[in-house]
Amino acid sequence: MSLATLKNRRERGFFDGQFLIAMPGMEDRNFARTVIYICAHSDAGAMGFVINRPQSLTFTDVLLHLDMIKHEDSIVLPKDAREFPIQTGGPVESGRGFVLHSDDYVSDSSIPVSDDICLTATLDIVRAISRGGGPKRATMLLGYSSWGAGQLENEVAANGWLNCAANEELIFDRCLDDKYERALASMGVTPAMLSAEAGHA
Repeated sequence: MSLATLKNRRERGFFDGQFLIAMPGMEDRNFARTVIYICAHSDAGAMGFVINRPQSLTFTDVLLHLDMIKHEDSIVLPKDAREFPIQTGGPVESGRGFVLHSDDYVSDSSIPVSDDICLTATLDIVRAISRGGGPKRATMLLGYSSWGAGQLENEVAANGWLNCAANEELIFDRCLDDKYERALASMGVTPAMLSAEAGHA
């Protein structure tokens, strides 16, 4: 599923607004020990973002790359902008930035992905954040994760993922090191309880 499909979706699928939690047997290194927030799911496929994988770039690096600031300006950025989190959202379009955020900030290009969460992939939100404005809760993700028609359903059936309702607190939580374990704990599961042969919850 592409971003264009997300913009034009008319239906919500079963995995919409859910977490996918990688099973221990996940062989794809892009997704080993990941927690993914599914933003859209339909007969056309699915799209989401890994929410527990760090990115080496900082928000300042992004602003410099976009020529929105000069090096000498970086020291006067608001504290919230300097500390704004950047994560690796997935292997598709990994050079493109997306901001997943609370719905207190909405622009013409913002796409609602749930009742409380929006996605914006344009420079207006980057400018707002760099000035100390923007949404109350947000994270920038480089790249996204995507599945073709029927692909995600097949992976879940093959025991590649656990799925459960998404938790907004966990989506925006900046502590990534143990987010995988905490996502499992929200289901009453520990890593030791899982095996490559367990079913999905």
